Order: sequence, then structure tokens, then C-alpha cells
Amino acid sequence: MLPVFLSSGLFLGWSLGANDAANVFGAAVGSRMVRFRTAAIVSSLCVIFGAMYSGSGTADTLGKLGEVNALAGAFMVAFSAAITVYLLVKARCLVSTSQAIVGAVVGWNFFSGSATDPAVLSKIMLTWVACPALAAVFSIFLYKCIAGAIRAAQLHIFTLDGMTRWGLILAGAFGSYALGANNMANVMGVFIPVAHLQPIEIFPGLILTATQQLFFLGGLAVSVGIFTYSHRTMMLVGDGIVKLSPVASFVVVMANSLVLFMLSSQGLSNFAVSLGLPPIPLVPVSSSQATIGAIVGIGLLKGGRGIRWRSLANIAFGWVLTPVMAATICFVCLFFLQNVFQQTTFQPVSYELTPTAWEKLTELDEIKQETLTKIDDLWLERFPNAREFRQELRDRLGKQPETIQTIMYYARRDSLRLSPRVIERLGTEKLTEAEIAVINKLSGQVFVHSWHLKDVLGEMSPLWRYSETDAAHNKALDAKFKFLDTKLHIQEPDGR
Repeated sequence: MLPVFLSSGLFLGWSLGANDAANVFGAAVGSRMVRFRTAAIVSSLCVIFGAMYSGSGTADTLGKLGEVNALAGAFMVAFSAAITVYLLVKARCLVSTSQAIVGAVVGWNFFSGSATDPAVLSKIMLTWVACPALAAVFSIFLYKCIAGAIRAAQLHIFTLDGMTRWGLILAGAFGSYALGANNMANVMGVFIPVAHLQPIEIFPGLILTATQQLFFLGGLAVSVGIFTYSHRTMMLVGDGIVKLSPVASFVVVMANSLVLFMLSSQGLSNFAVSLGLPPIPLVPVSSSQATIGAIVGIGLLKGGRGIRWRSLANIAFGWVLTPVMAATICFVCLFFLQNVFQQTTFQPVSYELTPTAWEKLTELDEIKQETLTKIDDLWLERFPNAREFRQELRDRLGKQPETIQTIMYYARRDSLRLSPRVIERLGTEKLTEAEIAVINKLSGQVFVHSWHLKDVLGEMSPLWRYSETDAAHNKALDAKFKFLDTKLHIQEPDGR
């Protein structure tokens, strides 16, 4: 059934190619500086490359918004986002694939009773505002710099024309790479925890991981979307909002590319941390919004008189409609998928303030004794989902989102069993032999909470201990713990 369930992700990939390829080559094709066929070939190859080698960073953020834990649920989340994008593209709206998948994940959260992390959701929604604004700033800055350089160089018109064409192609290639790196999480990210593919060795030294296989398939789907349906949206971007000169088209593509690359590069984020700066959030952002922001920046720089505000208003309406529409479609379709077609759309996750969780909360500085007193009547009471548990906490604690989130993290029941047979099957794809040797010392034990296993492993060996300075090590460790959660999880009786 895996190919059937993955079909919705491929459909979403096709929708991404049909819609978002316009954001990296639309200005070039719309200004008649680059042929559509050339743009489609370059964009397809670079999207696949960017997805396979830099696409995992933003997938983590999307996973924190909603941990879709069943294959049928992942299918419906991707399908709802895809059908939303398709319908709005058919209606000639330039929509955001990022907003569609976020809306669909929130719809799954509502249906399954899972908690939508307000901090993660607010961070993603903040980018919906910051992304076009940042792109506008980049485009204004780049346009002034490039226009000044052209005037100073006094280039012949034919020389300038040739340089601009090649510049548009190179900028589009960079933008396509950034698009694949940033947005492939929207296409295949929900399948990463539930599609258990085995690594494939292409030839000695080149191994495609399960995530890279999923992203490669998604990249192929994006390519099909680019060739079959992106021409109309490219013309809308390039000619529908404001008339763009060839140089302005180059600036728009570069501004869009820089925003996407900046918000998907793990290396750039680690570099910022090494300089003592806050890490750059790796968030799947809307390339549509980045491109529109860059175009509007150029229009404002020229006085704003050439901006087609009606087209801009239609695009903004599509951005507002997209997440609401995707969430609604996802919720309704999940109901039919589960109750009519008898498919498991989610695995229940329960919450309980067990003695282990209660002891941990008493050790935390951020949890005050006053807080524990208010929730002590919830001790050892089992809650079937995050929604009910969060509501009980809100009734007692009021608006304290960070405190509530902390309590929910430690009360979540994961039920991990380290049986000898399962440990033997872990393999060395994700874990080293030394790391598995540490796990072997816990053979036969059961951990009710995932965080408890993390604490115990961290106490036993530095291999399993988080670092205060090494962000790359911590990211790799998070991936290993997710792998363990998947392999060691046992379903509790009656879904509890």
C-alpha cells in the first residue's frame, strides 16, 4: 500500500512544480529573457538536487507542528494540501504550498486530538509576514547596487543583454536549488516518520537514505509539474503584477532565492551560532510570498505607480484562503477515510502525570511549587489525547503556554520497550556500534516516557548526551532519538 499512500505526496509535488516554479523563473520567462523550456530543464534538475542534499532541515520544523504518526493520515494531509493548491491554481490564484501543508497538518491535529504547538505555529506564521518583507528589502538593495554598477560600467546594450540572460539562468538555478531545499519538506515531510524505506546503495560510497529517496521521488513529481502546468503561473508572476525590466527580473529571482536559501541552510544557521548570534530558524516558507514581496519592492522603488494592486489583492486573498481551505478539507476527508474506508489515520497518544514525570517536574527550576499544587489532582489520571490534557491544564493554570507545553512534554506517554530482538534489528544505518552497545545495557527495560530514555542514555554515555555548543551534534541526536521512538514504540491496550 505504500505506493498508493505516497501518491498524494507526488500529487502535491506536481502542484508545487505547477505553482512555485514560477517564483524562480517566472520573472525571467515573463520578461521574455529566458525560454520556458530552458527554465523548465534547469529548474527541474536543481530542485531535485536541492531536495536530496539540503531538504531535511525544514522537515524538522514541520514535524514539530504536527507529528503525523500513521501512513493513511500522512496520505490525507498531503492530498488535502495538494487538492487545495490544484483548485486554487485552476482558479488562477498564485497560492502557497507551505500554507497549504501547514493548514492540512493543523486539520490533522484537530481530528486526531493532537496538540498544535503554538510556538511552532506562530514561528511559521511570522514568516508569512517576514518573508515578503525581507524579500522586498533584498530586492531594493540589490536593484540599487546592480543599477549603480551598470551605470558605472557603461556596458553596451548587447553585452548587457547577454549578461542579463545568463544571470537570470544562474539565479534561477540557485533559486530552484533553494526551492527544493526549503519546500520539499512540504511535499514529503509528513511521510518521513511513517514510510519505513530501506537505504539503497547506488554504488560503493553512495547510499540514498530513506529521506533522500522520498525527496527524490518528490523532486521528480515537481519536475513533471514544472513541464506540464507552470507556464501560465510563470506569465502571471512575470507580467501580472508590475512590468519588469530584464535587470529587475534578475533582482527578483535573486531576492527570492536568498530568502529561501537563508531559511533552509543548516550550515548558515550553525555559522550564525558560532558567531554568538541566534540560530536562523529553518522554516518552510512560501516562495510565492518571497517572489511577490521582491516584485512589490521593485515597484515601490519606482514610485509604486506601476503596481497592479487588484492582482496583488487577489493573490493576498489566495494566501488567506489556502490554510483555512486545506485544514477544512483535511478534517472532512480524514473522517471519511477512517469511518467509511476503515483506515487508521492516527495512533492515539495519551498523557499522564506518572510518578516519573511528577518527580522530573519537581526538579525543574521553571516549574514552581505553586504550579504543581494547582495540578496535583491530575496525578495518575490518564488523558486520551493532547487536546483534553491541555484543556485541563488551562483550566487550572490559565494562560501560561510555555509552562503548559513543558508539562505536556513530560507527561506524554510513549511506551518504549527495549526488547533484545528489537535492539538486534536496529542496525547501523542510523546508529553506530558504540551507540547500540550503550542501548544493549538497557535490554529488557520499558520506558513510559521518551524523555526518560534520553536522560538515562545521556547519563550512561556522552555519545547520547546533548551538547551546549554543538548544534549539529544535537540535531543528529534528535534524529537518532526519533528513530528509536519509531523502532521501540509499543501500542498500549485499547489505544491507551
